[in-house]
Amino acid sequence: MSRFDKRINMATVLLPPLVILGAIVLLWNRAVGWTDLAIAAVFYLLIGLGVTVGFHRMLTHRAFQTYRPVQYAFAVLGSMSVQGPVIAWVADHRKHHAHTDQEGDPHSPHAGHEGGVKGMLQGLFHAHVGWLWHSQGRAQFRKYARDLIEDPGMRRVHKLFPVIVLAGLLLPAAAGFLFSGTLAGALTALLWGGLVRVFLLHHITWSINSVCHFFGSRRFDVEDHSTNVFWLALPSLGEAWHHNHHAFPRSAEHGLRWYEPDPSALVIRLMEKVGLVWNVTRISPERQAQKVQQAQPQQVAA
Repeated sequence: MSRFDKRINMATVLLPPLVILGAIVLLWNRAVGWTDLAIAAVFYLLIGLGVTVGFHRMLTHRAFQTYRPVQYAFAVLGSMSVQGPVIAWVADHRKHHAHTDQEGDPHSPHAGHEGGVKGMLQGLFHAHVGWLWHSQGRAQFRKYARDLIEDPGMRRVHKLFPVIVLAGLLLPAAAGFLFSGTLAGALTALLWGGLVRVFLLHHITWSINSVCHFFGSRRFDVEDHSTNVFWLALPSLGEAWHHNHHAFPRSAEHGLRWYEPDPSALVIRLMEKVGLVWNVTRISPERQAQKVQQAQPQQVAA
């Protein structure tokens, strides 16, 4: 990528959050306050973990085992992210791993796109949001998520997706009313803890599809284009160590080194300590070393 190409890519990722930050500054004490931001942060964390720990590491990759009520609780939280019903999300992601960056991958920025700046922009747009119109939810459930469609409880969570989405918007509003005692407080909490939270979580999740398959760092011998992007690690709750994840898909921990923060892995460790999860899949240093590329880590950085 040229320097100009990298700047275009960075702008598409950073501009929307900066606009939201500007709105917070301009609307402070009018349409946003500390209570609204606290409610937004709490719901972002809980629902984000529903996606990263629940939809992704638990249901898609079976990185650990847990009780069915815990599975259903995480499936409900993940559904509140408005990223699609649980079975569709899991089927799409398993299909992504089955055809990573090849024909059949629902959201690769590489497969089916030409070279040059035009092809790069088309690929990034498709991986980030374009795939939502073309390939989201089209993975065959019985082929890619048979275990979930055979679970009556998970089928129920899947069918209740619209109701769960509505609950994910009403709960922040209820919290805002509880803390402020006013309708205005409920509406601003709905805005920031509901709508803005949905937008941010979408944007971060889609960045894993686009940014983390286009530039960043790599150290393992894998055939796809997955990368680790350190500055996305915390907002993505650890998902941006995406190259690590593609090297070891069943690992419950995506941050494989001490300097790779992975909040989702921390939550799994805490749940393991209190007996809520067990049979957690982790990758030993020896197994990692076997898969490390012989050359120096490849940089595809901004």
